[in-house]
Amino acid sequence: MTEWVVPLVLCAALMHAGWNSLLKGGGDRLVGITMLNVWCAVAGVALLPFVPALPVAAWPYLAASLAFHTGYQLFLVRTYRLGDLSQVYPVARGAAPPMVALVGLVLGTDPLKPVEGLAIVLIAGGIATLALRGGAALRADPRPVLMALATACFIAGYTTVDGLGARAGGHAVAYTVWLFILNAPPMVALAWARRGGAGLWQATKTGWRRDLVGGIMAMSGYGIAIWAMTHAPIALVAALRETSVIFALLIARLWLKEPVGRWRTGAALLVLAGIATLRLA
Repeated sequence: MTEWVVPLVLCAALMHAGWNSLLKGGGDRLVGITMLNVWCAVAGVALLPFVPALPVAAWPYLAASLAFHTGYQLFLVRTYRLGDLSQVYPVARGAAPPMVALVGLVLGTDPLKPVEGLAIVLIAGGIATLALRGGAALRADPRPVLMALATACFIAGYTTVDGLGARAGGHAVAYTVWLFILNAPPMVALAWARRGGAGLWQATKTGWRRDLVGGIMAMSGYGIAIWAMTHAPIALVAALRETSVIFALLIARLWLKEPVGRWRTGAALLVLAGIATLRLA
């Protein structure tokens, strides 16, 4: 890794937790995440004249990424309807790095070291602790945890594809710009179909400032992560980025006033230990 990867990805993690907290704390989350994507697309169009053309080799990855991102955003909205940010966010984000590492192992793109395997065990242990909470959470309602794990599958998919796509394209910024330009239309179409034009416009008028801030954080944070994946193994960047679970836990407690408790705090710390181990691999 270059010396700038770690601090920049940590900044990206904070931004990621920030826009997720804005989404969770907002009103209509489908409209919110749609307008967040629209603002990202507007920024992408503005940046397009300043980036090189994206090579043909990167476009198949971009197409696959769009499918994964659309699925991720739809599942994320549903997940936040079912559970607290401090419960479902660490599960979704923490489960993704082990999946990314496994995909890299199968594809042979990023071979797994023994210490990385240890990190995966720690992360999985933290997720299990958070999800189960002594078994109480699953007995009460398993849906938030199961939806968060499904969301993690989409996260692992787009993370792997975007890392490989940025490498194939040879320019992380150009790849990021096109990703966010093309990511908006499917979400707008889905939101329009479910909320209608009038409903979409009404919700947009009341929350556009929040969505704009969220869009800035989303595009900047993920752009940094894509850049980092061209300089370091994808699984390592993915794991380091998931320090966002700690930021999300603090935001959930301090801003959203969600109960955190010992189970969630201990689980988040265990995930953090796994991430730190993976960082030191």
